[in-house]
Amino acid sequence: MSGDRICALEEIPGEGAKEVFAEVNGTRQSLIVMRRERTVFVYLNVCPHAGRPLNWAPDQFLFTPQGRLVCAAHGATFIVETGEAVGGPCLGSRLIDIPVAVRDGVVYAIEPDARDA
Repeated sequence: MSGDRICALEEIPGEGAKEVFAEVNGTRQSLIVMRRERTVFVYLNVCPHAGRPLNWAPDQFLFTPQGRLVCAAHGATFIVETGEAVGGPCLGSRLIDIPVAVRDGVVYAIEPDARDA
């Protein structure tokens, strides 16, 4: 996915999430795109517990009052910044991270080793 455009930064809600579809390893996948202040986090939109999407409807995600992402199907709770499950049926597992970079207001997928370049 190196260099693939994911979305414009302005399309991502301030403390919410956006669902985007993109090619991942040759397969069209649903991604969840979130930002916290100026940092963008992108994960496959798949709960590690049962392989279901985290959202309850297109672009509709649940968050705790503390800002943690909640799987709409089974209530698993994830830290946005790390993807780590801290509650629910998949405690201790992680969302699958998609490395990204923001250039000129656009979010792009990058190779994992290119994050530090």
